[in-house]
Amino acid sequence: MTTRNADSKAGLIYGVAAYLCWGFFPLYWPLLEPASAYEVLAHRIVWTFVFCLGLVTLTHKWGAFFAIVKQRRLMVPLALASVVITLNWGGFIWGVTNGHVIETSLGYFINPLMTVLLGVFILGENLRRLQWAAVALGIVAVVVLTVDYGRPPWVALLLATSFATYGFLKKRANLGTIEALSVETTILTPFAVAFLVLLGVQGTLAFGHEGALNTALLVGTGVVTAIPLLMFGAAAVRLSLTTIGILQYLGPILQFIFGLTIFGETMGTARWIGFLMVWAALVIFTYDAMRTRRRSKRLVDECAAESTAV
Repeated sequence: MTTRNADSKAGLIYGVAAYLCWGFFPLYWPLLEPASAYEVLAHRIVWTFVFCLGLVTLTHKWGAFFAIVKQRRLMVPLALASVVITLNWGGFIWGVTNGHVIETSLGYFINPLMTVLLGVFILGENLRRLQWAAVALGIVAVVVLTVDYGRPPWVALLLATSFATYGFLKKRANLGTIEALSVETTILTPFAVAFLVLLGVQGTLAFGHEGALNTALLVGTGVVTAIPLLMFGAAAVRLSLTTIGILQYLGPILQFIFGLTIFGETMGTARWIGFLMVWAALVIFTYDAMRTRRRSKRLVDECAAESTAV
């Protein structure tokens, strides 16, 4: 087996593992009751910070960490990234602990379409016809679901928008996973700690008052947050964007299945129609991405062959 094939196989394993972890997330957060979604979010920030600092120490990345902190051009996008990932984490935790697991899955289904729209409105990118068709179908699906829910699917829209924005900001910063996440949680941790102290003063803090298992699970939020991100980072450098794009649907598919089966959420006819439209949009979107990649590869191969001939 060549080194390239070995890297691809390892990348596939890392990618599948990362998205499976994210797919199983809805089963973890309800275990943290009676801690509120807001307390869980604060613990997630604090313990991810602690876990990341341990990794920074083990991987000898303190130099890279302080180099980032000293550069304003890097701190600005990371500060913004810390805000949007807080919204994403908080929205997801609230959704899965308040009977909206299927809606959270919708957020990650429409995330690729939201990413494309960010490219259009922020970077001024031009979409291909099939991309426009996928986006238009996704917008119609959201309208259908809005009518069915009797409200816009706010949880889904929050998750899709925040995660797409987070990805955009991280791409602009172009930093290593460990040190970047460490900086982000460093920014957020003082606010999270202050909130936990406030809960303690009010007598509503669950941490340390609901048994050893609850305490251990709250501490574990740092581990279950950081490990999939690290595996995703390892996959991203070994796999093509097309492969990553296909793998990303594993998480919301699992979340959707869990919402239907384990959490017993209902899906009326209109809701099924809305989701089918979203899935159709994703099929169109993925097909276009794969077709474009094949064309680009063929052009590169032809140019290389012509150069060799000359």
